Parts: sequence; C-alpha cells; structure tokens
Amino acid sequence: MSEEMIQLGMSGETERNLALPDDILLSIDKPARYIGGEVNSVDKRKALAEGRIRTRFCMCFPDVYEIGMSHLGIQILYHMLNSREDIWCERVYSPWTDLDPIMRERKIPLFALESQDPVKNFDFLGITIQYEMCYTNILQILDLSGIPLHACERGEEDPIVIGGGPCTYNPEPLADFFDLFYIGEGETSMLPLVDLWQENKAMGGSRQDFLKKAASVPGIYVPSLYEVTYKEDATIEAFTPKAPGVPAVIRKEIQKDLSDTYYPDAPIVPFIKVTQDRVVLEIQRGCIRGCRFCQAGMIYRPVRERNLKFLQDLAAKMLDATGQDEISLSSLSSSDYTQLEPLLNSLIEECNRRYVNISLPSLRIDSFSLDVMSKVQDIRKSSLTFAPEAGTQRMRNVINKGLTEEDILNGAAEAFRGGWTKVKLYFMLGLPGETEEDMKGIAELSERICERFFDEVPKEKRKGKIQLTASSSFFVPKPFTPFQWATMFPKEEYIRRARLVKDTFRQQLNQKSMHYQYHEADVTVLEGILARGDRRVAPAIEAAYRSGCLFDAWSETFDDRKWMDAFRACGVDPDFYTLRERGADEIFPWDFIDIGVTKKFLRREWERAMRAEVTPNCRQACSGCGAASFGCGICTEPRNHNESSSDTKEILSDEGQTEEMAGGIRE
Repeated sequence: MSEEMIQLGMSGETERNLALPDDILLSIDKPARYIGGEVNSVDKRKALAEGRIRTRFCMCFPDVYEIGMSHLGIQILYHMLNSREDIWCERVYSPWTDLDPIMRERKIPLFALESQDPVKNFDFLGITIQYEMCYTNILQILDLSGIPLHACERGEEDPIVIGGGPCTYNPEPLADFFDLFYIGEGETSMLPLVDLWQENKAMGGSRQDFLKKAASVPGIYVPSLYEVTYKEDATIEAFTPKAPGVPAVIRKEIQKDLSDTYYPDAPIVPFIKVTQDRVVLEIQRGCIRGCRFCQAGMIYRPVRERNLKFLQDLAAKMLDATGQDEISLSSLSSSDYTQLEPLLNSLIEECNRRYVNISLPSLRIDSFSLDVMSKVQDIRKSSLTFAPEAGTQRMRNVINKGLTEEDILNGAAEAFRGGWTKVKLYFMLGLPGETEEDMKGIAELSERICERFFDEVPKEKRKGKIQLTASSSFFVPKPFTPFQWATMFPKEEYIRRARLVKDTFRQQLNQKSMHYQYHEADVTVLEGILARGDRRVAPAIEAAYRSGCLFDAWSETFDDRKWMDAFRACGVDPDFYTLRERGADEIFPWDFIDIGVTKKFLRREWERAMRAEVTPNCRQACSGCGAASFGCGICTEPRNHNESSSDTKEILSDEGQTEEMAGGIRE
C-alpha cells in the first residue's frame, strides 16, 4: 500500500467533514455505521485533490452496516481496486430504518463512508447482490443517492450501476435497474472494465458507447442490449442480443489460481460489533459434494484450493494488521480442504501464542474435527452444529447429501464422549418428493441423537443435560441447481409441514431436551418468486419498494401483504413462478449464462434425485458436470476413472458425458 493510500483509522489527517450533522448522529441507533474512518480504510483525498484519481468507485452492500462489513467479497474487491493508484474505492451500506426518513426529510443524499461525498458523484456504483430479500434495499440505495431507478433514464453524469454476487446468476428480475452485471468472480475482469471506462471517457465516448464496449468484456452482461420474447403460455420463447457483436451467452469469470491473486492482508476493522467480527481466511472456493439443493456448490465449481504457505503467511499478516482476537476459516466445506490438518496445526500454534481464538465453520463432524475443536473451543460454552438437511436416508439420497444416518449418529457419539452437550441441527422442509415419513423423520432423528447421548455418556460423567436445537428452513429452488425444475408449495402447506414436525417432536421421549423452530413461510414464497423470476417481476419489486417494503430479510420489517398487493397491482402471478411445474426443455430466464456446469448434467441430476440415486463427490470420481472446461482446480488433478464405481461409470456413459468431461462441451 503506497503512502497515498493512508489508512484512515491510523492517520494524522485533518478531520473530515461528516455528511450527517451531530444532531442526527446523536438521535439514531449506532451512528458509527455512518462515519467511516475505521482502521485500514483507505483515504485518497490528497490524490483526489491533486487530480491523480481517474476513477471513483463506490462499493455497496444493500443491507445494514453490520451485515455488509462481514462480507468477504467486498473486502477483496475494495483491496484490489485501491491497489491501483488511479482508483479510489469507497463503501456504502443501507441506512437503517431510523435514518432513512431523516435523510429524505432533510434532503441529505446518500454518501460514501471514506470521503462522505454523495454516491451520485462517483463514476461507478457496484452493488453486491447476496440474497433475494435485499432487492428493495437496492432501490433504496439508488433512490437516496438521487440516481434514477431505471437504467434507461440515467444520464451522462450518473454513475454506472453494476451488480455482482450470487444473485446475478439470475439477474433478470433486476434487469431494469442495472446498467451492467458482472457474472462470476470479480478478480479477473473488474480492472479491465475500469480501464475500458477510462479509455472511453478519454476519447469523449458517451455512456451508451461504454455500455456497448463493456458487453465485449468477459463476464459482463448489459441487460439493455438484449430482448426477451414470450410464448402464449408466458414462458420464454427467446432471449436474443439486440445488436451485432453482443454475445448471446455470457460465460462466468473465475479466478483460476487462488494463491496468486488479491486478498486483503489488512482488512478494515469496524468500530462496532458486526456479524462476522473476526479475521476471515478463505481457504478454497467451490465444493466437491454436489448437494442438489445448493446453488453455491454448482456456480462456484470447480473446487480451487489456496496454497498452504500463502494461507499461513496471510493469517499472520491479517492478525498483525487488525488486532482481532478471532480468525475464521471460510469455505463451503472446510473439511474437504486437503491441507486442513497442517493448516490447523500451524494456526493453533500461532493463535495460542497471540491469544487468538479460531472459528471452524463447515466442518464435517469426525474424530479429527472434534479433536481440533476441543483444542480451540471451550466445550462447556460452545455447541456443535450438524446439517443433516433431511430426516430420512431416502431424502438425504434425493438431495445427494452424502451423509448416512450412521455418520450422523457416530459423529454425535464422538462429540458426546468428548464433552459436548449442546447440539444444533439444520434441516429443510418442502424438498422435492418429500413425504410425511420424511417430515416426521426430522424429529425421530433428533430423538435418536439424544438417545445416543444417554447411551454413550455414563450418568456420573455427564457435564450437564443434553440441549438439542433443531431448525428447519423451507426449501427454495435456485437457478443452476438440479432442483431448478422443482415446484414449491403455498404458504399454508409449508406451515402445515412445520406443525407436523413440531407435533412429532412433542411425541418423543426426550422432548424436554429438544427445541424445534422453523423459518417464516411467507418469506420463503417471496424468495422463490424472486429467485426464479424474469424481467416481468421488476415492476412489482418497484411497487413493493414504493409502498414501503425495505429490509425484507428482517422479520421485524418484512410486510408480506404489501408484497402481495404489489404483485396484484402489476399483474404478476406468484403461482407462475412457484407452483408451476417446469418442462425439461423450458428456457429459463438465466439460460443465457454459462457457468461451466451444463444444463444436461443438471437435468440428469434431477432425474437421479427423483430415483433417490446418489452421485459420488468430485474426489471419488468425476461426473462430467462440464466444469472441467475451465481447466483448473480439482478438474486438473489426476484421477483413475477405471477404479470408479459401477454407478459412476453409468453416469459417465449417459448421453456421451465422457466427451463433455474431456472436451468441456457445453450446450
């Protein structure tokens, strides 16, 4: 980091003028959300005043500060963009409900934290779209910034609004509101995109000139340059570019080598407690498991690991730069990182020396994991988390969980023998093909885990009573998963299923040791509409926002009635997106995106799910999903296919899938 990139929280710079006056800051909850100046945040005011900043980029997470500050992706891109002398990247988050009306009443434009300058004055507004329930917050950001909500209404002085993150794998419900979407991982094309903008500006090019040129940048989708037509049954007939040279298919961008890329060795340290208030060490991307409900497991393929030495050095640098008292491993499945044991051994040594805690999420509960956790956690206070996802083995086979009941019970037994008495279990309800037996199985499996505690731990050695908490969310089919063809259920049916499970818990012998809770059903239905929606949903999103919908992911602010009123007012039928059965050949709103994993593979996995057949994970055998076309990660590791199981050979022989595996052929 150069001298120009002064770290605000450690600098002797003159005090900034805050956008919010003292009377407002003293009247709202957690004013530190809005003042900036945190340790390791970047101040380039001097470079800006001297005319050395050519591009100003405002990075946005459309939720409250505590949530947004916990997002690793923004920290990575913030570090990457600010590594350039001619770019200043700043941050903005959604103002909470106490500040929002004050800003409107007093006509205070939304501002970036570092400079406190209005967001409207920036060249780019990059919005990370992490989950569907933040869509109205995106409109809040634009509205409070004074940026027209619709991309077609923006002028030459408005920022280029670009979206990124997992929800851009179906960007269509938000297509009206964004100039660009970045499909994939930001390390590869973000800087070339900024270079293109600078070139266009130097040549006197217009906003529209830039958008047309941007369409040629790998991973960039410009919604205004495409046209969608529909059939009489309201499904999509065609998705076509409007101009020559605009690609018909957008291929996702991935960082192939994760040990030779940008990573924040001095992440920003917030002034207030945030959701993930710790140093985060991303050890790998992707997942070998192939769970059929999991979008992340498909869109982040192939699995790519970070180098052990890179991680060891990075951990020390981040702890030095932040003074944090906890470090967490980040991965979809940390247990599958091949260098986990030496990494943890080195971290335990380093962290014990520094009196730093280690957080170990996403571990499979086995003897090694439990041994490590016993060294880094206070067993008396901590709880163990299992994610069986389903209550019966048949349903776990349907979702390809790769976890048997024996695995679960043996893991629980090991934990109980090790001294743990608190257990959290996560399940899903409403999965494709679910029966009442599967629903009741959630309570019955929980009971068997409790029984295992009493079987394994003699009374005189028990360190308190077992406390088991089971939680179920309602399943939402997501794009680019085998379950993207699945139907959902009406809100009342989800509630009925949850009550059936709750009643079954009450019938168990150890009911007093168990607690069951479930997710809101109306939020599930809305998430399903937005997840698989198309461009025709956009007016309803705007109508919901205009009626006051905001922070829809928060139960205290979510208003289902306003959303349903918005759908009715805009002529949008929610059942079309949730209850309708989709045909094998239907064109989905997201089919113009190429994630490497083919639609043919996803359909075959759907059919195998309906037969409750398990597909081996990527380390056991390659199933020819198509991700090998990226030529990196686990797909380039040597594998002996002759030793694959007969089941795997059958998968690979289907429809010439071995050709897909070898040559990366994609639909």
